[in-house]
Parts: sequence; C-alpha cells; structure tokens
Amino acid sequence: MEDQNVYQIKLSQIISNFTLEKLYLPEGEIMITSKEVFRPGLALTGYFKLFDPLRIMVFGKVECTWLNELDRETRKKRLEDLLSLKPAAVILTRNLTIEDGCLTDAAEKYRVPVLRTPRQTSEFVAALISYLNNALAQRVTRHGVFVEVYGEGMLIVGDSGIGKSETAIELVKRGHRLIADDVVEIRKVSSTTLVGSAPELLRHYVELRGIGIVDVHRIFGMGAVKLTEKIDLAVCLEHWDTYKSYDRLGLENEFMDIMGIQIPKYTIPVHPGRNLAIIMEIAAMNHRQKRMGYNTAVEFSEKLMERAAEQESGVKSSKPIEY
Repeated sequence: MEDQNVYQIKLSQIISNFTLEKLYLPEGEIMITSKEVFRPGLALTGYFKLFDPLRIMVFGKVECTWLNELDRETRKKRLEDLLSLKPAAVILTRNLTIEDGCLTDAAEKYRVPVLRTPRQTSEFVAALISYLNNALAQRVTRHGVFVEVYGEGMLIVGDSGIGKSETAIELVKRGHRLIADDVVEIRKVSSTTLVGSAPELLRHYVELRGIGIVDVHRIFGMGAVKLTEKIDLAVCLEHWDTYKSYDRLGLENEFMDIMGIQIPKYTIPVHPGRNLAIIMEIAAMNHRQKRMGYNTAVEFSEKLMERAAEQESGVKSSKPIEY
C-alpha cells in the first residue's frame, strides 16, 4: 500500500545527527518538510523570485565573505530582507561568522533558527541532502520479509503461511542478516534506489507459527540483524503448480515495480523437499554475477546454439559442453 503522506522531520533531530552548534534557536519544535537545500546566492542581492521558504539555507565561505565586505547598514538590510521570508533554518559552515551580529539579530527578529558546523560546505551539503532524502522519502509498506544475503538486499514476498519467515530464520542461521519480517517499509531515496527497513515496533522480531514471536537479535546476536539495506532483488514464493511452466534456464527477466523503480524478480515454486535457504543464497550470488556482467543462462544458451549449428553443418565435436 502506497503512502501519500507528506513526511516531516524535527529540526532537533538534524541538529543532533550533525552535532550543530546553536547560535539562535526559537522556542518550540520546528518541522522540516523539504528535502531540498539551497545556498542563497542571488537572494542576498534582493532577487527573491522562486524563493522557497521550506528549504534549509546554507551559508558557505562565499556568502559570508561577501556579506562581511559590505558596510554594516547594507549587511543588516540584506539579512533582514532575506530572513523576513522565514526560511526553515540557516546553517553556517566552516565555523564562519557574520560580523556585528547582524545575522543573529535578524534571526531573533523573524524567529529563524541559526546553526553552525565546522564541516566543509560541499561535504556538509551532500551529507545533509542524503540525510533528508532518506528521512523524507516517498514510501510504501509491503507484506513480506527482507534479508541481506551475501550483501544483496533480498525482498521475499508470497502468500501468508508459505514459509517466508521460516526461510529468513534458516538464512540467519547460515550467517545472513534479518532486516524486517512481516511488514517492510520501503523508501525511495533516489530515482534508482529503494531502501527497506522494519517498523520500530517490529524491529528484530520474527513470527513463527506454532512457536510465536522470536527475538532474532537476542537469540542469534546483533550480527544477525541490520536496520536498513538497499533492495537489490525480489523473490516471489508461490505454491508449486504442476500445470505451470517455470523458467528452467533463467533467460526470462522478471521485474517488480515499486514506486516506479524496476526491481529484478525471481519466482520460486515451493514444494516439499526444496531447501529454500540454499535457493535464496544461489539467487543472491547469481544476481551479483549478473550485475558484474556475467550471465550463466546466456552463456549456456550460446553454447547450445553453437553445438546445434555444428551438428547442422555435419561437423561433430568431441568437446563436451562446459557448464
């Protein structure tokens, strides 16, 4: 189910995460709703067209140097005109300051938070954008299990009771890591990347029918769980259908669409006697090989075609097909 809510994050969380110095912070909680960060540039000269007050504003060396070279009255007016538009917050990088206290005076007048960090401007802006993209990302909730297998984020879906949680436990026993069971929160952190996690209430827990709720990190240790992971592939478990034709070579490419991003998908039929944990491990390793440019199914198909061509031409080859 896709969630159309507009997400927000407390400014206090950003301050804590980046260890920001508080030069001025008005009373009350301030909520940030925009993933965008901007440097004022032309806005400092009085050009306010397309100005977005929801964004966090960053002052780097260029902005601070330019402001400090102005006379006090001009500097004060520029800052008051800018902060009167009430941006979400102002953050100074490199531990920079604005002379004569003009910035904090204007901030107190218009109740705009002013913060500071010792980090370099480009580095800080990149880190802040990444943080906001994750915190404020579009998201959906899917029923399934999410595990990390050989470094690949694997989303396992299928009908209730088909064995998703049992497969996850077996994978954990084999040294892999659980991220979420039953409910997976999926965030679209970029145009090509999805990240999955568990709701806080369900984090580290697995439900096994007949046993109940199991705390994975207490039984198997903290190395058996992980908070978040990128979704690299999806595996759909379904009951074995005798009349259905399943892909036996691996030449057919299936995808699962999640928020407009196509995730490679494998459909695995479930049948008594099949070791699903081993199949999941092979799926993860095979997917990694494909991402690295090696496709076993394509290579095998090409060899079959070469052998068929040789037989048609009447040339017999004693060389066996290499698997």
